[in-house]
Amino acid sequence: MKIAVVTGASSGLGREYVRQIAKGFPEIEEIWVIARRLERLEALAVEFPQKKIRPIALDLTAPESFEAYRSLLLEEKLEVRILVNNSGCGTFGDFIEAQTASQVAMTQLNVTALTAMASLTLPYMRRGAFLVNISSIASFVPTPGMTVYCSTKAYVQSFSRSLAFELKKEGILALAVCPGPMDTEFLDVAGITGRSKTFTKLPRVDAAKVAEASLRAAAKGKTVYTARFIYKFYRVLAKILPHRLLMHLSRIS
Repeated sequence: MKIAVVTGASSGLGREYVRQIAKGFPEIEEIWVIARRLERLEALAVEFPQKKIRPIALDLTAPESFEAYRSLLLEEKLEVRILVNNSGCGTFGDFIEAQTASQVAMTQLNVTALTAMASLTLPYMRRGAFLVNISSIASFVPTPGMTVYCSTKAYVQSFSRSLAFELKKEGILALAVCPGPMDTEFLDVAGITGRSKTFTKLPRVDAAKVAEASLRAAAKGKTVYTARFIYKFYRVLAKILPHRLLMHLSRIS
């Protein structure tokens, strides 16, 4: 059985990945959707009746979740064709003022969980399969005001690039997706809505378009995907200008 696995699937960008896989990848027989909120995952099965959806309620900040996922993979004879590591979180504010628990939880979800899911899934992937890891435009330049978040997303981008290089001989592909701001639950949960002048001014990217285009990019063997010209240009600037200068532009305030 050929499956896709999508973490953080209950809302926002994760939900759009489920939609695009259900619509555009007929070879996928089942989509495993992973998040904490079971009722939202179960609703996906109703929303996408054309594809078998398997809801899996896991909190990926808890180490026991990885053992539960490992057990599920062992239970059935399957091949993972697509892994979308979408689970992630962020918080707005200077590091010195932030709660330690929230910063540590961010690293656990954005870095540890993503790494664990990739490690556990790769033995079930074959030539032509691909991983999609959600990074951010914040990975291009250090982002004061979201210091831990940008650092975790820099890890995701570096991890994806290096992994793609390593996996060439296996014929397995890996992509870092670096979208700009989207009008999803992320902005509210991160405490950004109504508090950040920077985010108010930044152009939004469309979650559905990001999911569709990045899946195409991953299948073609691209290693980094960025939506919209303005953010592609920012990515270029990050390569040629000093980060000390660019941090004045990237600061979230």
